[in-house]
Amino acid sequence: MNKPFFITTAIDYVNADPHAGHATEKVMTDVIARYHRVMGDDTYFLTGSDENSLKNVQAAEKAGTSTEALVALYADAFKNLSHSLNLSFDQFIRTTEKKHFAGAEKLWSAFKPEDVYKKKYSGLYCVGCEEFKMEKDLVDGKCPDHLKEPEIVEEENWFFKLSNYQAKLLELIKNDVLKIYPEYRKNEVVSFIEMGLADFSISRSVARAKNWGVPVPGDETQIMYVWVDALSNYITALDYAENGALYQKYWASQGERVHIIGKGILRFHAIYWPAMLLSADLPLPTAIYAHEYLTINGQKLSKSLGNVIHPDELVTKFGVDGTRYLLLSALPYNKDGDLSWEKMTEKYNADLANGLGNLVSRVLKLSEHISPSNTIDLPTKQTFSPTLQNLLGEYKLAESLQCIWQKVSEANKYIDETKPWILVKTDQGKFDAVMMKLLADIGDIAFSLTPFLPETAEKIHIALKERKTVPLFERIK
Repeated sequence: MNKPFFITTAIDYVNADPHAGHATEKVMTDVIARYHRVMGDDTYFLTGSDENSLKNVQAAEKAGTSTEALVALYADAFKNLSHSLNLSFDQFIRTTEKKHFAGAEKLWSAFKPEDVYKKKYSGLYCVGCEEFKMEKDLVDGKCPDHLKEPEIVEEENWFFKLSNYQAKLLELIKNDVLKIYPEYRKNEVVSFIEMGLADFSISRSVARAKNWGVPVPGDETQIMYVWVDALSNYITALDYAENGALYQKYWASQGERVHIIGKGILRFHAIYWPAMLLSADLPLPTAIYAHEYLTINGQKLSKSLGNVIHPDELVTKFGVDGTRYLLLSALPYNKDGDLSWEKMTEKYNADLANGLGNLVSRVLKLSEHISPSNTIDLPTKQTFSPTLQNLLGEYKLAESLQCIWQKVSEANKYIDETKPWILVKTDQGKFDAVMMKLLADIGDIAFSLTPFLPETAEKIHIALKERKTVPLFERIK
């Protein structure tokens, strides 16, 4: 096995069911994890639920239930995406677990004494973002993501001296020791740091937190700020509290440590999280990919805005691999992608039913006429093309699918140009050669699809071995 490869999604607030945006990030991360496994890397894929936020408490109050019951219900809904979307994660961490509390408290206690202090303050707080906002962050006095006015909060809390790590963070990010993708997001983070880092609050009063969350070690009046405890999940899940084997293998080793997150939480992951790790003398992530958003009618998919599409709705209509394909292909590398049922149906029919499905069906049906004496030896060992490896190495997933579908298009075009249905009647030798090439092309396409559409790739491989037609994607209305 190659060196360890540890990859994570962001953990999600569990105050409602998952939507297509959540599903997309999980599928993206699953693709990268599956790719690294195929490449022989010792891969560990982590996802989970962020259960200690005030918005979860408020959602439980609104629903007339306990916070424990509400987060357990929705944590299960997020965990069950593994079945509906064929996700291959190795662990689902819940931040209400004992090992998480123990690990978060250990991390806090490891902060250098000079990096934490207590003071009184007031500020504008958006519960939806679980973040203090500056006036310049607001649009018409409201959070641009949640379209609500922030609360005015005044209390005494613990603060982290972020300015102590300004120079070090700049050095690490500029030199790609902590690599941020895409490049323009790296530039945004560098610019933000160069403007000067302000200290940030890392705790909440027990009263305002409704006594929900991880206690601050040595201060019974305070609960950890949710982002401090949430970010620590990446190591608490690995049993950091006990310095466990998973932690030693996937975080404390010389392997890769990659976070896949939405662009809206990049600052927390690229500045706050590395600074806390530096303070605790712990290794940093090696890469962060901040992806764009899926939108509906130009608006971010948001539970609070009520404009969501649920993953199960997509799977019911398009199937598991159909849903994976549509979500991945809808989100470009460098801009938001917009969803609609019409667009998805059109793309499903064009790319999957008429494109890949039709190609495989035509080739397998025609291959029945290859000369019996012609032995078909499928390659026992395949690899991804250099182009595909480069794209996947930069987390360009929609572009990777475009690369694969270019091969699908070329194979369909080759069939139309060579007309094997005529060759089989006029030139058996040439027909056999054409079909051998097409079978090899389909085998290559199927291998390339292994991380993206694993069930489809397996069906194609089996069909090639048995030389029998297999239904893949039926046209839908």
